[in-house]
Amino acid sequence: EKQAKNLTSQARQQLRKQQAEPILNEFYDWLNSQHVLPKGALGKAISYTLNQWPKLLTYLEDGDISIDNNVTERDIRPFTTGRKNWMFSTSVGGAKASANLYSLVMTCRANDLNPYYYFRHLFTELPKRAPLDDMTDLLPWNVDLGEAE
Repeated sequence: EKQAKNLTSQARQQLRKQQAEPILNEFYDWLNSQHVLPKGALGKAISYTLNQWPKLLTYLEDGDISIDNNVTERDIRPFTTGRKNWMFSTSVGGAKASANLYSLVMTCRANDLNPYYYFRHLFTELPKRAPLDDMTDLLPWNVDLGEAE
């Protein structure tokens, strides 16, 4: 994956087909050749892996799919560490507002937007809109802050 990091999605997929697919095929054959007790730790691990196999193979089919979930793990870390603090929200509405705000901040980060500038843009644009107006152009993945950042 290191050599695939700066490749296009299509080139990354081709590299995976050439290099990772033979290794995965060999691993699959090994999994199927094992004769272990199904209720033992290894038996459970093999069974789980074989049940998830089709999902694993999507990694070979799409060059945009990451080999790991490190981005997700990194994104939820602040949420899990802040969970103790948020436990004391004084109302359900307050807890929902906190969750919505947190979701927007993380979505900004996922779309390479500085949350401060995104919210500044949002708070400038929202007063110009009627409540039932289409707001999809204000979603983080549709906003181009240009020089603002």
